[in-house]
This record gives sequence, structure tokens and C-alpha cells, in this order.
Amino acid sequence: MTKYGYTLLSEQNSAKDLVRYAEWAEDVGFDFEVCSDHYSPWLASQGHAPNAWAVLGGVAAVTDRVDLYSYVTCPTVRYHPAVVAQQAATVQNLADGRFTLGLGTGENLNEHVVGKGWPGYPQRLDMLCEAIKIIRELLDGEVVTHYGEHFAVDGAKLWGLPDQPVPIGVSMTGPKAVARLAAFADHLINVAPDKSIVDAWRQARRAAGLDAGRAVAQVPIAWGTDRAEAVARAHDQFRWFGGGWSVNAELRTPRAFHDAAAQVRPADVADQIACGPDIDAIVDVVRAHRAAGFTDIALLQIGGGAQEPFLADAAHAVLAALRADES
Repeated sequence: MTKYGYTLLSEQNSAKDLVRYAEWAEDVGFDFEVCSDHYSPWLASQGHAPNAWAVLGGVAAVTDRVDLYSYVTCPTVRYHPAVVAQQAATVQNLADGRFTLGLGTGENLNEHVVGKGWPGYPQRLDMLCEAIKIIRELLDGEVVTHYGEHFAVDGAKLWGLPDQPVPIGVSMTGPKAVARLAAFADHLINVAPDKSIVDAWRQARRAAGLDAGRAVAQVPIAWGTDRAEAVARAHDQFRWFGGGWSVNAELRTPRAFHDAAAQVRPADVADQIACGPDIDAIVDVVRAHRAAGFTDIALLQIGGGAQEPFLADAAHAVLAALRADES
């Protein structure tokens, strides 16, 4: 059966609210929770960007059943991979083995802030591969000295390693990424219902003699009792979404996202995102991701102020409908 998750979207909620929603989402019946890791929101109207690792520590403390993911962390510019390894080990200890480290090549929006520039995608892919190698060696308990093309590590060792290993999920959005990263990852992460990517992942894993792992997706929704309000909320908060990763990864500031989405209409957003009270519409979009081969699907309820009504009034019914659709 598919696992269904809840998204702790740091761009639209305060740290305290995220921890509170995480506990609530576990009580409602979600199987896992994913936490975004941004330095800046995509749009100024979203208004938040707490540190994901502090949030994950808080979430680990108030939950005891749900799996947890960073979704996703870029371990190459804003963070050094040795620091990411330490953060992951710490959260895994706090979560008693429920944590998966989600990694990706990142977005200019979050990474430029440390003043190191923003490399082109081929270099970012190289950097990610080198970073994962370092992270794995540290999580395996090795003393790591590494002087590579992109990173230097001098006699690093993690102390107090968790009893359970830290699985690594990696965002792969195209065939080049799958070809390079399939052997580095335990699980696939992608936000589009692209069956070709999931199939390529599984083929590459078989060719390398590795198990297929999990395929983890994310589906934005704008549930609400008033469809017009839900569409307006989705347009205000998520109109950048249709730009696609190849464009969005290059945009530098919330103003750039605002300008890039200036011509996107509410109707355009409603064509891409299930908006309003119709639970069947949510089931339909999730079904497309299941058909593409995803094993784990996280719902992303759009709007900071829309989390409480969703969790109180809709989440249980949505989960019941999604599970019934598989039976």
C-alpha cells in the first residue's frame, strides 16, 4: 500500500506552528512527514523560512510514529556536506531511526545567500555526487580526510552515531540525474508524476544490483470549503509552481519569483492544483502519482492559515478516500 505524508512547508509557517502541525498530522493518521529546507520563501506573501534542522529536532520530540524527511536539503553551497552529515545523525538519534535525509542540487534562491555564487547544473550535479560520498563515509563512522574537486574535509568524524543508519533520498528530475545519482541514493524523490523517471530509476537500480527503494512524491493541494477562496489562496501562494524546476532553480529572490509568475492567472493555477472541498479531485491527482510508480506521496496543503481547518476538518476524510481508492 502507498504511504501518505504531510508536508511541513517552512515557507508558509512559523517554526512553532510547524512542530504543532507535525504532532497533529501524526494523530490524524499520516504515515510520514517531509520538511522543506529553505533560507527564503518563494514569494514574500508566504512570509516564513525557519531553519529546517531546528524544526526537525522539535518534530522528532513531539512525534513517535511517523517517518521524517528533509525535503530536500542542498549539501553543497549553503551547507558543507560534513555539517549535513552531523545534522542528519543528530536528527536520526532524536527520531529513533525514523529519519531519511533528502538531498538535491538546490535552488539559487536559498544558496546564493552565502556569497559563493551559483554554479551551472552540470557542476551542481558533480558537487552533489561528491557531497553524498562524504556524507555516507561520515555516517558509516569513518574518519574522513578528503580533498576533492569541490570540497575539503580534514579528519572529520561523527560522534554518537545513531543505532540505525540514515537512508538517503535524492531528488532526480531528469534522465541525466537518474544516470548519475541512482547508485548514490537509497530512495528516489521527485515532485512530478513522471513514470519515465521512476522506471529509469528502477532500471538503473536493477542494473547496479540494488533494491528499488522508495519513490517519494509531493502533491500540492488547496483544500477549503470555499473553492473560490481556495483558488485565490493557491494563486497567491503557489503561482510560481508552474514554472518548472529548470526555471525555478535559477531564480534568485522572491521578487524574481513574483516577476516570473506575473502572467499566471488564478485559472491557470486551478488547472494544475486541486482546489476547494472536492476530495475526489485530490484522489484523482494522487492516483496519477501512484500510476507513475510512486510508493510514498506527501500532500502539501497550501496556505499557512489553511493548515488548521485542513487537519481538523478534512485530513482524516482525505486519507480514508486515498486508502479506499487502492482497495
